[in-house]
Amino acid sequence: MNRVLATFGIAVRETGQALDRLGCRLSGSYSFQEQLNRHRTVMNLQGVVPKISDTSFIAPSASVIGNVTLGSGSSVWYGSVLRGDVNSIKIGANTNIQDGCIVHVAKTNMAGVELPTIVGDRVTVGHGAVLHACIIADEAFIGMGATLMDGAKVEKNAMVAAGALVTANTTIPSGQIWAGNPAKFLRALSANELAFINKSAENYSELAQAHLYENSKDWEQVNEEKGMRKLANRRSEDYDAHLGVERPLNSTMPQ
Repeated sequence: MNRVLATFGIAVRETGQALDRLGCRLSGSYSFQEQLNRHRTVMNLQGVVPKISDTSFIAPSASVIGNVTLGSGSSVWYGSVLRGDVNSIKIGANTNIQDGCIVHVAKTNMAGVELPTIVGDRVTVGHGAVLHACIIADEAFIGMGATLMDGAKVEKNAMVAAGALVTANTTIPSGQIWAGNPAKFLRALSANELAFINKSAENYSELAQAHLYENSKDWEQVNEEKGMRKLANRRSEDYDAHLGVERPLNSTMPQ
């Protein structure tokens, strides 16, 4: 019954959109027209289709557009935008682009050199970071809110501190952490920090699979689990035993 109501609701909404378009045409130049748009997580652009691995996770509110390649085990989290329009974006394997990041490209620099964005394997890009026409090598770490400008390069096992601004054509050498605005050398990374870079990528790859599983559930599964949780929350052993009612235990609820 719930599925029928949901289908009917979609039909009513689509009918409303059709009536809105008809009303705009009848009103002619006197009409106010608001374009209604459904969010598309993965979107083709000018005939170019994003190449997404079957084992990657893209959050429902993220946008992956145009000439973008996403490697196996990688993840694009909630609210992030990867826009490959005037050039390409390539994300390696087991890399995480965390919530609210922006990844874009440039067609060329002033010398005519093409400027795609390339992110290697096992890279962590922290919440709210901006990557623009830059190159990040394998096993690097980009802190939350950091900004990397055109032509910037981050070498393997290098770290950009949270909030740092890496200016155009700057190279951050391996084994170093840079911080500040503009970003400058802060110190060498410790052995524990180097190990943390790989551990962070590993943790996010595992976490992404949990989110992928949850977001892959259909409407019926979500509604069924919602009902089961309501029953479990109302469970009273004395009352149920008196009536002979069996309710699902919290330990048996879906995780």
